[in-house]
Amino acid sequence: MRDEPCGVVNCHCSKCRRYPGQLGAHTSVAVDRLEFNDDGGGRFTKRNRRVKKMLKVNPHPDYPPEEGRYLRGNDRSPVAVAIILNHDADKIPPDIENLVRAGIESGAALSGTIQTVTGIEKMVCNIVANPNIRYLIVGGPESGGHATGEAIKALIQNGVDEKMCIKETSAPYPFLYNLPMSLIDRFRKQLSVIDLQFEGNPDLIRTAVWSCYQENPVEFRDYYLYDPGALSEQPLSGKITMRVTKPWIAQPEEKELDAVKKAKVLIEKLKARSKERIQTI
Repeated sequence: MRDEPCGVVNCHCSKCRRYPGQLGAHTSVAVDRLEFNDDGGGRFTKRNRRVKKMLKVNPHPDYPPEEGRYLRGNDRSPVAVAIILNHDADKIPPDIENLVRAGIESGAALSGTIQTVTGIEKMVCNIVANPNIRYLIVGGPESGGHATGEAIKALIQNGVDEKMCIKETSAPYPFLYNLPMSLIDRFRKQLSVIDLQFEGNPDLIRTAVWSCYQENPVEFRDYYLYDPGALSEQPLSGKITMRVTKPWIAQPEEKELDAVKKAKVLIEKLKARSKERIQTI
């Protein structure tokens, strides 16, 4: 007998890993079906049955809010594809481009490359703006010096600590200073990861995307995949709140930031008073 998911929301146990995205927004509706009788007399019978009606929603009007190296596909798709990049942006090799194209051509909502922590922050903003996206396929190599692929998977699995550092990752600078916690929590709740990293086969990406579209669960590697429908929560207008360009430098606390803002306001007031005095002399 096949293991069934345990039913805990956002669970990552061994059973539920085989059913990523299982707690989706399906609704059942009663429909009337008219069929010929077995006697072939041309009469119709009325049969009441239950069918699934999959919920799809409109993304946020700003979707996708952040720019990046990605292609936009079907907004109703349940899957996005993130291919890890380990080359300069102007020297992307054909095999990486083929993986990105395979994702978008097979029906992904978004498919693109990602290389740094800033790229993770942009990806979070774009995905939470579209509740239809329930899976994230991670493919390609690892990003040398960033460990971006590992950081993405650790983020969804473990979250962040009070310093906005991704838990249990060896990435050197795994800080998401530019994101509010509400976006991170939604990102983790909304998504399940399909790990295809270090496998450069476009057909594998296509098969994974196809599997995510299915109405009934299909077996793909160690997963049972299907389209669970949109997350039953409103899309978020995800925007990067700050622009931390050097995450390896410790960021100031909120109290320190408030003190700096107040000091700037005071300086402006003093400048204005000085101008007034000069004008009256």
